Amino acid sequence: MHTWLRTCRTVASPLAVRMVSGLAAVILFAPNVRSQSGPLKVEMPAVDLARKVVTNELKVQNEEQSHWMYRLEKAESGSKQIKKILETKNGSLSQLLSIDGHPLNAKQLLKENQRIQRLVSHPDEQRKLQQASNKKAEQGARLFKILPDVFVFSYASRQGDLVTLNFRPSPTFQPPSLEARVFHGMEGEMTVDTKQERLVALNGHLMDDVKFGGGLLGHLNRGSTFEIGQTEVIPGHWEMTALHVDMKGKALLFKTIGVQVTENHSDFHRVPDDLTLEEAADILGRQTVIADNR
Repeated sequence: MHTWLRTCRTVASPLAVRMVSGLAAVILFAPNVRSQSGPLKVEMPAVDLARKVVTNELKVQNEEQSHWMYRLEKAESGSKQIKKILETKNGSLSQLLSIDGHPLNAKQLLKENQRIQRLVSHPDEQRKLQQASNKKAEQGARLFKILPDVFVFSYASRQGDLVTLNFRPSPTFQPPSLEARVFHGMEGEMTVDTKQERLVALNGHLMDDVKFGGGLLGHLNRGSTFEIGQTEVIPGHWEMTALHVDMKGKALLFKTIGVQVTENHSDFHRVPDDLTLEEAADILGRQTVIADNR
């Protein structure tokens, strides 16, 4: 099961940002509420709406067992890659399709096929893949769970079933770690589907520089940003479809921190829930043959 929750570690790893436990947020309401489709009716405190969405998202992740194949377009460090991702009961299998707009040449294609076959032929590699997948899901769930505690939420706007909430650091939250400090230093917006109680978008930016070890170990620059988008790909099923991270700063010994990652996920197709890595490799191999013959 691929969801935006699994990608939270993608955001967290470069920044060492992983949200952990926290205190309850202070409930405040915005004095100026923008209306896009009539007056915005406040039926509950903004933080309660955020908590309902978080609770429902986690519930869905615990219950959802379906697997999907999709297209991943990823731009990082000036290079763009397109991959086909196929989820299985043993973890996800990826196949590189193109680099910087160019299909793989014969040498690159051979190397990619060898990588895939090596992965599916060694049980220890399969176990590592599954363990990594489980770890990402667990980290993402812990991160998302405390979202309502880290921030103060206020209503911003409404358009049909879509409600946008502003968030800023809660003054009562005491970050228990460096990772929590980074996340707590952000403000931004959270858009939710109130009918289905699902997350649609989450974006934030650092309000100030976040220093490590009083600045001796480095810092992340003010204005560093992240964006996450989620879409209902078929009725009732939501997937993460967009991710953008732009973080800059300095690390120990004046090493520059520069993380610029953009991901777009599209072309979702459901695959059998009991699909194995071996079967996934066969599917990817057949698609490669079809593409080569076009």
